[in-house]
Amino acid sequence: MSDKSIILRVENLKTYFPVKTGLLRRISGFIRAVDDVSFSVKRGQVLGLVGESGCGKSTVARSVTRLEKATSGKVFFNELDVLSAGRKEMLDLRKRMSLIFQDPYSSLNPRMTVGNIIGEPVKTHRVASGKNLYEKVSDILAKVGLSPEYINRYPHEFSGGQRQRISIARALALSPELVICDEPVSALDVSIQAQIVNLLKELQSEYSLTLLFIAHDLAVVQFFCDIIAVMYLGRIVEQAPSDLLYDRPLHPYT
Repeated sequence: MSDKSIILRVENLKTYFPVKTGLLRRISGFIRAVDDVSFSVKRGQVLGLVGESGCGKSTVARSVTRLEKATSGKVFFNELDVLSAGRKEMLDLRKRMSLIFQDPYSSLNPRMTVGNIIGEPVKTHRVASGKNLYEKVSDILAKVGLSPEYINRYPHEFSGGQRQRISIARALALSPELVICDEPVSALDVSIQAQIVNLLKELQSEYSLTLLFIAHDLAVVQFFCDIIAVMYLGRIVEQAPSDLLYDRPLHPYT
Protein backbone atom coordinates (compact mmCIF):
# COMPACT_ATOMS: atom_id res chain seq x y z
CA MET A 1 0.00 0.00 0.00
CA SER A 2 1.37 3.43 -0.93
CA ASP A 3 2.04 6.12 1.67
CA LYS A 4 -0.32 9.01 0.85
CA SER A 5 1.99 11.48 2.63
CA ILE A 6 4.73 10.88 0.05
CA ILE A 7 4.55 13.43 -2.76
CA LEU A 8 7.70 12.44 -4.68
CA ARG A 9 9.13 8.94 -4.88
CA VAL A 10 12.27 8.14 -6.88
CA GLU A 11 13.20 4.50 -7.39
CA ASN A 12 16.49 3.20 -8.83
CA LEU A 13 16.96 6.28 -11.04
CA LYS A 14 19.83 6.08 -13.51
CA THR A 15 20.94 8.77 -15.94
CA TYR A 16 23.97 7.87 -18.05
CA PHE A 17 25.66 10.06 -20.67
CA PRO A 18 27.46 8.37 -23.58
CA VAL A 19 31.16 9.04 -24.17
CA LYS A 20 31.87 9.23 -27.90
CA THR A 21 35.39 8.86 -29.32
CA GLY A 22 37.14 8.59 -32.67
CA LEU A 23 36.28 10.04 -36.06
CA LEU A 24 33.04 8.06 -36.23
CA ARG A 25 32.03 9.27 -32.75
CA ARG A 26 31.27 5.77 -31.57
CA ILE A 27 30.13 5.22 -28.01
CA SER A 28 33.08 3.94 -26.01
CA GLY A 29 31.56 4.15 -22.55
CA PHE A 30 29.18 6.00 -20.27
CA ILE A 31 29.37 8.65 -17.56
CA ARG A 32 27.14 7.41 -14.75
CA ALA A 33 25.92 10.83 -13.59
CA VAL A 34 23.07 9.31 -11.59
CA ASP A 35 23.58 5.66 -10.68
CA ASP A 36 20.71 3.84 -8.96
CA VAL A 37 19.36 6.68 -6.79
CA SER A 38 16.27 6.18 -4.61
CA PHE A 39 14.59 8.57 -2.16
CA SER A 40 11.18 9.98 -1.25
CA VAL A 41 9.88 13.37 -0.12
CA LYS A 42 6.87 13.70 2.16
CA ARG A 43 4.35 16.52 1.91
CA GLY A 44 5.51 19.59 3.85
CA GLN A 45 9.04 18.19 4.20
CA VAL A 46 12.37 19.69 3.13
CA LEU A 47 14.75 17.05 1.80
CA GLY A 48 18.33 18.16 1.26
CA LEU A 49 20.40 16.52 -1.46
CA VAL A 50 24.02 17.38 -0.76
CA GLY A 51 27.39 16.53 -2.28
CA GLU A 52 30.40 18.04 -4.01
CA SER A 53 30.22 19.52 -7.51
CA GLY A 54 29.89 16.88 -10.22
CA CYS A 55 28.36 14.20 -8.00
CA GLY A 56 25.08 14.18 -9.94
CA LYS A 57 22.81 16.33 -7.77
CA SER A 58 21.60 18.66 -10.53
CA THR A 59 21.20 15.74 -12.93
CA VAL A 60 18.81 14.19 -10.41
CA ALA A 61 16.74 17.40 -10.45
CA ARG A 62 16.74 17.57 -14.24
CA SER A 63 15.88 13.88 -14.56
CA VAL A 64 13.01 14.09 -12.06
CA THR A 65 11.50 17.01 -14.00
CA ARG A 66 12.26 15.40 -17.39
CA LEU A 67 14.54 18.21 -18.49
CA GLU A 68 17.07 15.39 -18.87
CA LYS A 69 16.19 11.96 -20.21
CA ALA A 70 16.67 9.26 -17.58
CA THR A 71 18.25 5.98 -18.65
CA SER A 72 16.07 3.88 -16.36
CA GLY A 73 14.23 3.89 -13.05
CA LYS A 74 10.92 5.25 -11.79
CA VAL A 75 9.76 8.70 -10.65
CA PHE A 76 6.32 9.03 -9.07
CA PHE A 77 4.71 12.38 -8.27
CA ASN A 78 1.49 11.81 -6.32
CA GLU A 79 1.49 8.32 -7.86
CA LEU A 80 1.78 9.72 -11.42
CA ASP A 81 4.51 7.87 -13.32
CA VAL A 82 6.47 10.95 -14.43
CA LEU A 83 8.88 9.25 -16.83
CA SER A 84 6.00 7.64 -18.75
CA ALA A 85 3.58 10.60 -18.60
CA GLY A 86 2.06 11.98 -21.80
CA ARG A 87 2.00 15.58 -22.97
CA LYS A 88 -1.25 16.50 -21.21
CA GLU A 89 -0.10 14.94 -17.96
CA MET A 90 3.23 16.76 -18.18
CA LEU A 91 1.48 20.10 -18.70
CA ASP A 92 -0.46 19.49 -15.50
CA LEU A 93 2.74 18.37 -13.78
CA ARG A 94 4.49 21.64 -14.70
CA LYS A 95 1.76 23.44 -12.79
CA ARG A 96 2.21 21.32 -9.67
CA MET A 97 6.01 21.01 -9.64
CA SER A 98 8.39 23.94 -10.14
CA LEU A 99 12.15 24.41 -10.34
CA ILE A 100 14.41 27.20 -9.06
CA PHE A 101 17.62 27.19 -11.07
CA GLN A 102 21.15 27.78 -9.84
CA ASP A 103 22.08 30.81 -11.94
CA PRO A 104 19.73 33.82 -11.64
CA TYR A 105 21.66 35.56 -14.43
CA SER A 106 20.87 33.02 -17.15
CA SER A 107 17.54 31.60 -15.98
CA LEU A 108 15.55 34.82 -16.54
CA ASN A 109 14.65 35.94 -20.07
CA PRO A 110 16.41 39.33 -20.54
CA ARG A 111 13.75 40.46 -23.04
CA MET A 112 10.84 39.97 -20.65
CA THR A 113 9.73 42.29 -17.86
CA VAL A 114 9.47 40.99 -14.31
CA GLY A 115 5.69 41.04 -14.65
CA ASN A 116 5.81 38.86 -17.76
CA ILE A 117 8.38 36.47 -16.27
CA ILE A 118 6.22 35.78 -13.22
CA GLY A 119 2.91 36.07 -15.06
CA GLU A 120 3.76 33.77 -17.98
CA PRO A 121 3.04 30.47 -16.16
CA VAL A 122 -0.10 32.00 -14.65
CA LYS A 123 -1.40 32.90 -18.13
CA THR A 124 -0.26 29.62 -19.69
CA HIS A 125 -2.30 27.63 -17.17
CA ARG A 126 -5.19 30.13 -17.30
CA VAL A 127 -5.11 30.83 -13.59
CA ALA A 128 -5.58 34.60 -13.97
CA SER A 129 -5.65 37.35 -16.60
CA GLY A 130 -6.01 41.11 -16.93
CA LYS A 131 -6.34 42.99 -13.65
CA ASN A 132 -6.40 39.75 -11.65
CA LEU A 133 -3.05 38.77 -13.19
CA TYR A 134 -1.50 42.12 -12.25
CA GLU A 135 -2.76 41.76 -8.68
CA LYS A 136 -1.47 38.19 -8.43
CA VAL A 137 1.99 39.14 -9.69
CA SER A 138 2.10 42.11 -7.31
CA ASP A 139 1.15 39.85 -4.41
CA ILE A 140 3.83 37.29 -5.28
CA LEU A 141 6.50 40.00 -5.54
CA ALA A 142 5.56 41.24 -2.08
CA LYS A 143 5.88 37.70 -0.70
CA VAL A 144 9.52 37.52 -1.84
CA GLY A 145 10.36 40.99 -0.53
CA LEU A 146 10.20 42.96 -3.80
CA SER A 147 8.12 46.03 -4.58
CA PRO A 148 5.21 45.73 -7.06
CA GLU A 149 6.76 48.79 -8.71
CA TYR A 150 9.32 46.42 -10.26
CA ILE A 151 6.72 44.79 -12.52
CA ASN A 152 7.74 46.73 -15.64
CA ARG A 153 11.49 46.46 -15.13
CA TYR A 154 13.88 44.04 -16.82
CA PRO A 155 16.26 41.48 -15.24
CA HIS A 156 19.44 43.45 -16.05
CA GLU A 157 18.24 46.20 -13.71
CA PHE A 158 18.55 43.95 -10.65
CA SER A 159 21.31 42.48 -8.50
CA GLY A 160 21.93 38.73 -8.30
CA GLY A 161 20.01 38.42 -5.04
CA GLN A 162 17.04 40.33 -6.45
CA ARG A 163 17.06 38.17 -9.58
CA GLN A 164 16.93 35.03 -7.48
CA ARG A 165 13.97 36.48 -5.59
CA ILE A 166 12.28 36.94 -8.99
CA SER A 167 13.09 33.31 -9.81
CA ILE A 168 11.54 32.23 -6.51
CA ALA A 169 8.45 34.33 -7.25
CA ARG A 170 8.10 32.66 -10.66
CA ALA A 171 8.45 29.22 -9.07
CA LEU A 172 5.70 30.00 -6.55
CA ALA A 173 3.33 31.67 -9.04
CA LEU A 174 1.11 28.60 -9.43
CA SER A 175 1.24 27.52 -5.77
CA PRO A 176 3.05 24.27 -6.65
CA GLU A 177 2.91 21.17 -4.50
CA LEU A 178 6.66 20.62 -4.84
CA VAL A 179 9.51 23.08 -5.43
CA ILE A 180 12.90 21.75 -6.51
CA CYS A 181 15.69 24.17 -5.58
CA ASP A 182 18.79 23.40 -7.64
CA GLU A 183 21.63 25.09 -5.72
CA PRO A 184 19.66 28.36 -5.53
CA VAL A 185 22.34 30.30 -3.63
CA SER A 186 25.64 28.92 -4.96
CA ALA A 187 25.99 31.63 -7.64
CA LEU A 188 25.40 34.47 -5.16
CA ASP A 189 27.74 36.44 -2.91
CA VAL A 190 28.10 34.98 0.58
CA SER A 191 26.45 38.07 2.09
CA ILE A 192 23.36 37.51 -0.08
CA GLN A 193 23.15 33.73 0.35
CA ALA A 194 21.86 33.95 3.92
CA GLN A 195 19.10 36.36 2.86
CA ILE A 196 17.82 33.99 0.17
CA VAL A 197 18.02 30.93 2.43
CA ASN A 198 16.14 32.80 5.18
CA LEU A 199 13.50 33.85 2.63
CA LEU A 200 13.03 30.25 1.47
CA LYS A 201 12.81 29.07 5.07
CA GLU A 202 10.18 31.71 5.88
CA LEU A 203 8.14 30.86 2.78
CA GLN A 204 8.37 27.14 3.52
CA SER A 205 7.16 27.68 7.07
CA GLU A 206 4.36 30.09 6.14
CA TYR A 207 2.95 28.10 3.22
CA SER A 208 3.98 24.55 4.28
CA LEU A 209 5.96 24.14 1.07
CA THR A 210 7.46 20.81 0.09
CA LEU A 211 11.04 21.26 -1.10
CA LEU A 212 13.82 19.21 -2.62
CA PHE A 213 16.79 21.42 -1.75
CA ILE A 214 20.02 20.70 -3.62
CA ALA A 215 23.28 22.20 -2.35
CA HIS A 216 26.96 21.58 -1.69
CA ASP A 217 27.13 23.85 1.38
CA LEU A 218 26.65 21.61 4.41
CA ALA A 219 25.88 24.51 6.76
CA VAL A 220 23.00 25.68 4.55
CA VAL A 221 21.54 22.18 4.34
CA GLN A 222 21.76 21.59 8.09
CA PHE A 223 20.03 24.91 8.79
CA PHE A 224 17.25 24.38 6.29
CA CYS A 225 16.46 20.69 5.80
CA ASP A 226 14.55 18.04 7.76
CA ILE A 227 16.18 15.06 6.03
CA ILE A 228 19.58 14.99 4.30
CA ALA A 229 20.70 12.60 1.57
CA VAL A 230 24.43 12.60 0.79
CA MET A 231 25.47 11.96 -2.82
CA TYR A 232 28.86 10.72 -3.96
CA LEU A 233 29.81 9.69 -7.51
CA GLY A 234 26.22 9.44 -8.67
CA ARG A 235 24.91 7.49 -5.68
CA ILE A 236 23.23 8.31 -2.38
CA VAL A 237 25.61 6.92 0.24
CA GLU A 238 23.74 8.01 3.36
CA GLN A 239 20.35 9.44 4.31
CA ALA A 240 19.14 10.51 7.75
CA PRO A 241 17.37 13.28 9.71
CA SER A 242 19.50 16.43 9.68
CA ASP A 243 20.56 16.47 13.35
CA LEU A 244 21.29 12.74 13.41
CA LEU A 245 23.41 12.88 10.27
CA TYR A 246 25.56 15.68 11.68
CA ASP A 247 25.85 14.13 15.14
CA ARG A 248 26.52 10.54 14.04
CA PRO A 249 27.43 10.22 10.35
CA LEU A 250 27.88 6.60 9.30
CA HIS A 251 29.52 6.75 5.88
CA PRO A 252 33.21 7.78 5.65
CA TYR A 253 32.47 10.30 2.86
CA THR A 254 29.87 12.07 5.00
